[in-house]
Amino acid sequence: MTRQALGRGLSALIPDAGNAPAPAPAERGPAAEIPVAAIRPNPYQPRVRFSEEELKDLARSIQAQGVLQPLLVVRRGEGDYELVSGERRLRAVRSLGWTKVPAVVKDSASPLEMAEWAIIENVQRDDLGPLEQARAYRRLTDEFKLTVEEVAEKVGRDRTTIANLLRLLKLPPEVQAQLERGELQMGHARALLALEGSSAQKALAQKAIREGWSVRQVEQACRERAKPASRAGAAAPGGGDPDVRAVEERLRRRLGTKVRLVRAGKGGRLEIHFYGPEELERILEILA
Repeated sequence: MTRQALGRGLSALIPDAGNAPAPAPAERGPAAEIPVAAIRPNPYQPRVRFSEEELKDLARSIQAQGVLQPLLVVRRGEGDYELVSGERRLRAVRSLGWTKVPAVVKDSASPLEMAEWAIIENVQRDDLGPLEQARAYRRLTDEFKLTVEEVAEKVGRDRTTIANLLRLLKLPPEVQAQLERGELQMGHARALLALEGSSAQKALAQKAIREGWSVRQVEQACRERAKPASRAGAAAPGGGDPDVRAVEERLRRRLGTKVRLVRAGKGGRLEIHFYGPEELERILEILA
């Protein structure tokens, strides 16, 4: 997907932001020295986890070289500013006890623009974890009533990627916390979504962590648990036909969800399960 869809987002502030590294301060327009104490945080900042070690490293770099890339802020009144981007730089400067910091000041910005710019900057720099991204995209769909496709266009990402990230929010809070702590990887979490019920997802996640399972092992365990309890007799999908079971298994692996093939004479029906509009979009994208 082309990244031209930033529209009035970050590309309106920083030329060619979708295709080039962050430009030097001179290319971003004039920067002013503004009081650190006058800067309020961005209420739409999607990043919630900041590594103390990384902040210390950044502070040491700033102390030695200065702030090479100014912050981006919006004027909210006389001597009052709201941060758009540069949260890590602002925290590092504060830790050094600096009273002023260079910043590019914009005169206005709508709430949607504030949210877009904050997300775009973090996504372009790979600063966000999967759940931080998911929550940020959910805010765009819930608070600003954007569709998944509109979100994808605004942040320059594939629609399927956005839909897959949003699906992570369906996991139980305990499993989400394990993902945020790094005990589970993104692949583990996506595999767990194939299981029905939070109890089953939590139990398998805990087992995977305890035994150090790979993503492939979790995927295999989810496929096994997704199979109907009984495969014998005509009541089971496919009537116990091993060829039908093989087709179901191939489709499960391909679509990442529960699939049933029910034979009826020479024909039959194919049932593909989905558990929300985002998952349906993901399946349609695969089938397209």
